[in-house]
Amino acid sequence: MTGSANGAPPVAVSWEAGLEEAARGLAARLGLPLALPGHEVAPLHLHLGAARLELRETGLEAAGPVYADFTAGRADYRRRFGGGSSQLIARAVGLRGAVKPHVVDATAGLGQDAFVLASLGATVTLIERSGVVGALLDDALTRARAHPVVGEIAARMHLVLGDAREVLEGLKGTEARPDVVYLDPMYPHRRMRALPKKEMRVFRRLVGDDADAEALLQAALGCARSRVVVKRPRGAPALGARPSGHLESKNTRFDLYVLPGAPSDV
Repeated sequence: MTGSANGAPPVAVSWEAGLEEAARGLAARLGLPLALPGHEVAPLHLHLGAARLELRETGLEAAGPVYADFTAGRADYRRRFGGGSSQLIARAVGLRGAVKPHVVDATAGLGQDAFVLASLGATVTLIERSGVVGALLDDALTRARAHPVVGEIAARMHLVLGDAREVLEGLKGTEARPDVVYLDPMYPHRRMRALPKKEMRVFRRLVGDDADAEALLQAALGCARSRVVVKRPRGAPALGARPSGHLESKNTRFDLYVLPGAPSDV
């Protein structure tokens, strides 16, 4: 059992009773081993349950399960009480009134920001290069599309698996070229007394930091019609070139790269 080429820890597929056949199919699609009794225990399990697909740490100090969900919890709360188009992320991408841009979220992760934008009327293409994270997203989108309330929102979210730089390059010069490219790269490790929240801890184990984030910014600038938005911790340096402007809250900053000829109001 080996890790991925980028040094990520091994992941094995486990399952709830009665789901072995589906789990075997999932493992085959992703090229992952099965978590079989008597075999080496992988540090991470992609666990198929009747309710949802989860990523689980193994071991005595394992964090709780990580999963994508657009029908309950944080996503549901933000949909109902997040502040609508007055939210900073909506203003950052230029979403206002009748303006509903096509946004490519090139660092999709668990899709929380993409869901906020889709809930406000934007069409969002989510790009994810990790097959494991992509499986979590695909599972969440499948469940959301069948939901009586969220189904309409999830229908505006489209998942693409692959290297975002290559996907953005392929969109240039096509009708599918987005108005906005949104980036939320993993920020490098900082010394902290407390462990990061569980999603960040497990994600760091799985995919590490985004060492190619500056190259991704350049690809985004060459693809977007209107602007590129980069989400950063408030005190972090800009990702690359000096942005056209920024919006910030107590902990978060959105750097705006408005392209020539595009409207600059936010």
